[in-house]
Amino acid sequence: MYFTDRGIEELAGRRGEELVTLEWVSDQLRIFVDLHPEFETSIDRLASYLARLDDDELDDE
Repeated sequence: MYFTDRGIEELAGRRGEELVTLEWVSDQLRIFVDLHPEFETSIDRLASYLARLDDDELDDE
């Protein structure tokens, strides 16, 4: 739901004045995995994907 522009706008609206940052999202993912360990592999895959994106961007420079 939050992976679309509309979903991101809705998330920001629900947070009110609270700034939605990458740190906030990271904290929410950590809390989610602590509550639902069956999703840990998926979150690890996301982290690996993001790390590879960083490596690709460094290679392009």
